[in-house]
Order: sequence, then C-alpha cells, then structure tokens
Amino acid sequence: MVIKRDRYLKQIVAKEKDGMIKIVTGIRRCGKSYLLNVLFRQHLLEEGVEERDIIMLALDEDVNIRYRNPLELGKYIRELCADRSRYFYVLLDEIQKVDSIQNPYLPDNPKERIGFVDVLLGLKNIPNVDLYVTGSNSKMLSKDIFTEFKDRGEEIRVNPLTFDEFMSAYQGDSRMAWTEFMMYGGMPFVLSKKDHTDKAAYLVGLFERTYISDVIERNNLKGNKDILEDLLNILASSVGSLTNTTKLENTFKSERGVRISHNTISAYIDTFIDAFIIKKVARYDIKGRKYIGAQQKYFYSDVGLRNARLNFRQQEENHIMENILYNELTARGFSVDVGVIETMIVNAKGKRQRSLLEVDFVCHRGHARYYIQSALTVAEESKRQQETRSLLKINDSFVKIVVVRDNIVRWFDEAGLLYIGIEDFLLNYINTME
Repeated sequence: MVIKRDRYLKQIVAKEKDGMIKIVTGIRRCGKSYLLNVLFRQHLLEEGVEERDIIMLALDEDVNIRYRNPLELGKYIRELCADRSRYFYVLLDEIQKVDSIQNPYLPDNPKERIGFVDVLLGLKNIPNVDLYVTGSNSKMLSKDIFTEFKDRGEEIRVNPLTFDEFMSAYQGDSRMAWTEFMMYGGMPFVLSKKDHTDKAAYLVGLFERTYISDVIERNNLKGNKDILEDLLNILASSVGSLTNTTKLENTFKSERGVRISHNTISAYIDTFIDAFIIKKVARYDIKGRKYIGAQQKYFYSDVGLRNARLNFRQQEENHIMENILYNELTARGFSVDVGVIETMIVNAKGKRQRSLLEVDFVCHRGHARYYIQSALTVAEESKRQQETRSLLKINDSFVKIVVVRDNIVRWFDEAGLLYIGIEDFLLNYINTME
C-alpha cells in the first residue's frame, strides 16, 4: 500500500545538501520512518543516487543494538563514508534509541556525557555526508532537540494523514471514505486494519502504550496518570469549544471532585502539546488586529485519536469536521487563529450592547489570508444568515469561505462568500490555496 506524502517529500527534497541536519518530527506512528526510508529513498534512487551511497540504519532493530552506543555509531558511519570521492545520504531512524554514556576520556566528571546530539553534530561536519534523522519518543521532542542543535538542525514536521493523503491509499467503498476518516482519522496504520474492532483497539492502544507513557516518562508524572487521562477526555469532549484553564479547573472540581490548580492544568496541557497530541489555537480580534488571551480552543492532532479517547461514543459531526479543517490548514502551512469580530446589537430591551461574533478560522500564510466558517448545512436561510453574520462584518477583500458538510456545487452569494462542500474543499479547492 502506497500512501502519498508529497508535501513532506518536497520539503525534504528542497533541503538536500544544504549542510544542515534534517530532523523529521511529529506524533508517534504518523509515518515519519515511511517518509524517510521509503519515499525519500525512492526519490534518491530515481534521481540517480546509487544504492550503495544511501546509508540507512534503523536503531530500533536488535541487529543494530551495538550502534545505540554513540561512540560506536559515530565510528561506524565514519567508516562507511570514508571514501571522500563519493557523496553519502545518511538516514538514521529512531535516533533517540542512542543512549547517553559517560565520556570515557573524562571518567571523573559525571556531568560529562555523550549522546546522539554530539554524534549528529560531529557527522554534520563531514563534507561528503547529508544527514537525515527521525525520532519518536520522549527524548525526541522538538523543543528539546532544537535547543541543543541551535542553528545546525532544521525540522520537517509530519502530521497524520490529511483527507487527500488518506484517499490516496483508501481501498474501501469511496462512498464510506469520509465517514471512516471522521471516525478513525489519519494515523497511517489504521488503513491496514479491517474492521471497527481492530481500528478502535489500535487507536486506544496507541494512547495507553505510547502517548500517555511517553508524557509520564518525559515529565516524571508518575502517580498522575488518572488526572492526565481525565484531562485528555475533557479536551476531547470539548474539542473546538472555547475554554481556558480556570474553566477546566472548575470542571475537575464539579464533575470529578478533584482539586487541581489552573497552573497545573496549564502545565499538563503543555506536555500534550509538546508530544504533538493536541494543538492550542488563540483568539484573534480581526478589527483590532490583536490577540485575545482569555480563552482558546484545543484541537486533537488526529480525530481518530480524539474519538478513541471517548471510546467512539461522542460523534458530534460539526466539532469533528472543524477539527479536520484545522488539521488540514495547519498541515498546509497556514498559521491559523480563531477570529473574533466585535459588533453592536440591540437587545430585547431595545438597548445597544457589545457582542462578539466568531469566525472559525483566520488563516495566514505570507501575504495571503482566508476566512473560513465551518457549518454542517446552510440549506435553510435562517441557518445561512446565522453562519455568515461574522464573515459579513469583515471589511476587507480577502477570500471568505463557508465549508459545509453537504455535497454541493460551489456557489457564491451576493456578498461574494464562497460556499463549498467539505470533501470538495479538502480534495480539490485547498490545492488552489497552495
């Protein structure tokens, strides 16, 4: 089964031979190894690179256990690249498997240790080597790694499959593709599972055996597993809804009978963000051109993982659709905020009062900007007016789009708003925004 990951492959290809360490990051099991060891390797072969000049080493395999010693790894790669008349592409998979050891030349200094960062920085300086690495677990999170690499490494962030990537490998009834994507999301291995039982078990297992254990290990949160699980469930239930840590603190107190400070909740959420499990979206005052920090929205990096947190019980299509749109836009390289428009309304007593209208997504990339509203349907005129009020209050010429669940023919209304079906948007229209 071939899954197209063209946008990430293009990013890697664009960085060939630039003298930097290419670091492929992203949530575990999202396809980083496949991207590097299958798709990028195939690209190199098609470009005429000889097989012998592509050095691939999977450090999670037992046959390569020797090279988890950083000194052995550095020595081995240097031996393979000793012929300076040839140019080598070095692809190291699961680099975090390399251990940190005492510097044998400074045995009396316990702080003097050598790890994979030292090895990579050394290999980077070999003139006939182009270096690429992937890493997955708690040692290989982007904030930590790039602090150590400083300006000598560059990141390629890989996301779970977007809908077009999912469709490139989907082998079921095409009429069921969107329904399955909304239910099980875009973790690549899900596509190889046969039925609901297998797919659900796989996604639930990812959380139990991989993501939560990594967060606990990395942040030394033993004894807090139940609170972490509850917090993930609360965020899953309220995905796409405005909230803040104080509201979450009150939820724990009222619904769980647990006292936990909003500062602690904020710290826990940051661990989920660092592990690429969830994403936080700020509110942006469109007219005032400033951020409003009181409330945010949280989205899961994959809706299948979100649904797994809730045992596939809460299937609010509007919120799931909004989550999918957010993931699609960020995967396409947009900076995405929740938009806010301040307006004045006349209340039931005939008095004017301030009101805040929401635009689901304000998307920026370079000089381009798009306003996007997600709606299940606008078939009824009253519903259409409700969904478009905020967009009509924006006095600029940037494109304004209403994405609906229905399969419709694209059309523009008298105000210039574009109406488009979600599948058409994800498979066709968004390509024109590239």
